[in-house]
Parts: sequence; structure tokens; C-alpha cells
Amino acid sequence: MRFCDDLDRHGFSWIVGEPMTRTSHALATGEGVWLIDPVDWPEAIDRASSLGTPAGVIQLLDRHNRDAAHLAEQLGVPHLRVPQSLPETPFEVIEIKRTKRWQEIALWWPELQVLVAADALGTNRFFTIGDDRIGVHPFLKLTPPRRLGAYEPQHVLVGHGAGVHGPEATIALHRALSRSRLSAVRWVVSLPFRMRKKPAVRQEPG
Repeated sequence: MRFCDDLDRHGFSWIVGEPMTRTSHALATGEGVWLIDPVDWPEAIDRASSLGTPAGVIQLLDRHNRDAAHLAEQLGVPHLRVPQSLPETPFEVIEIKRTKRWQEIALWWPELQVLVAADALGTNRFFTIGDDRIGVHPFLKLTPPRRLGAYEPQHVLVGHGAGVHGPEATIALHRALSRSRLSAVRWVVSLPFRMRKKPAVRQEPG
């Protein structure tokens, strides 16, 4: 594993070195430190604790179980699984999809202009096409989460891959949403090449 997405005293991310590049986040707020879709890495958990008292674990996607429940129990904090709202926190909940088979939210932290997504957006080669910095999940490319286009983030953090920061974050986000349907065709055409060049993409177990 390695660290990425350094937000200074406001948090950081860590990423698993595997084909799906699972990424977890720690965000430090006035209420404490929130772990987002975390994979347990003692070095990351210790670093998160150094930023403040753990406040809770937020699971943005129903199937992103990862180590969320275990870490919440270990730290003695709530495990919030795809919550509809987060009162008394600086985060706004953005509904992405809420069906029987797919429940997902994103988070918006307006004070720092941070947008956090789980699977709706990604930055690794499973999501992106060509020189795109951000891509929509392949299963959502025909019906992209356009409500995310209302935001102008300075930081886009994702569940798979390193984040995008600075003015490029908003540009890359809006490009991903506006080109989503077009990129769906290119993604399907390029799939055999992707599978041949890299290990087969597997369904994330959690």
C-alpha cells in the first residue's frame, strides 16, 4: 500500500497496489477524523489518528464493505453504511444510486471543495479512456450521475485510483460526465486490449 492525495492537516488517502487500486480516505474535520471506505492498513490508521480523534467510518457503497465494520468496532465509532444524511458533520450527501442491487452516495465537503466518490467515478484504467483523468463507472456510462456536474471541486477523491487536485479537478469531472456516453462505446471496443495487457478485472470482494 502507499499514501496519496495529501490534503495536509485535512486528510489523506491510501491505495492498494493491485489491478483495482482500491483507495481509502481519512478526512479530518472539527468533529474528528472520518474514515471513508477504509482498507485496514495500520500505518494509515495511525496517521489518521494523529490528525484527531476518530469520529466514524462512512461506507459510500453498499458492496464496499472492505474493513469498515472491523475498523469501526476497533476504534469504537459508528459505522455509517450508505447514509441518507450526515447531520452535525461538514459533509453533504449526494445520492448516486439507490436500488436493490446498487446503493451509492458521494460526499461533498463545501468548505474545502472536496468531492468524494466510491464507484461512480474512478481514475484507474478500468474507468478512464485515452487521456481522461477521471472516468464514470462502465455500468453507469450510459446514465452518468449528472448531478455531480453542479459541483466545482478542487479535490476529487475516488474509490479506485489516485485523486485529481487543483483547477484540473473540476475540468476532469465535467469532461468525464459530458463524454460518458461517447466513452462507453470506446470502452467496450478497447476492452479486449485491456484484458490482454493487464490482469483480468475482478469484482471487488469488499
